[in-house]
Amino acid sequence: MFCASSLLKNTRLDREWELIDISKKIKVPVKYLEAIENETVSSFPQEPYCSLIIKDYADYLGLNGADVLALFRRDFDQKRKTKNKKPLFFSFTPKFTFTISLILVVLFFLVYLTSEYIKYHQPPKLEVIWPLEATVSGSVIEISGVTDSESTVRINDDLILVDLNGVFEKKINLNSGENNIIIESVSPNGKSTVVSKTIKSSL
Repeated sequence: MFCASSLLKNTRLDREWELIDISKKIKVPVKYLEAIENETVSSFPQEPYCSLIIKDYADYLGLNGADVLALFRRDFDQKRKTKNKKPLFFSFTPKFTFTISLILVVLFFLVYLTSEYIKYHQPPKLEVIWPLEATVSGSVIEISGVTDSESTVRINDDLILVDLNGVFEKKINLNSGENNIIIESVSPNGKSTVVSKTIKSSL
């Protein structure tokens, strides 16, 4: 609210004067006096006429016209700055916070579902630890590895036990010469990963 406008209006009402009487005395249309008192900026007269009206109106009411005019200009500048000030793009209201939280929860759920879908439809991982030497001496070797804990593992068609961490191991009897070792991990959805290696045994 304009302090100057309130001062003018309240002073007039205290004296119980009518706008139409003041209009005749200072020779200013009533519509301009009403606009100034009611802060109807769109109906203000053009400058410098507006400033002259305010000063004359204040002087007629027994106020200091120059002081009231300065107060009015200060009020008008503040209101214009407030009007032209760009509002923030958003504010952290409870509704905004709830909306953002809901969006984050939905996004997290979608990411989780997507990752589970991809995980379910892709072949299982399979890492095998082979003997260090390409050619081994002896009739038995031990092969171990890691796969998905839900998968089943077969080594040369023999079903191998997989623990909760996906770790498996198996001792294999070798024949003299080349031995083709095939390790297959099969996920619950039927996808498989196969790793094979030929090991030479010198018995």
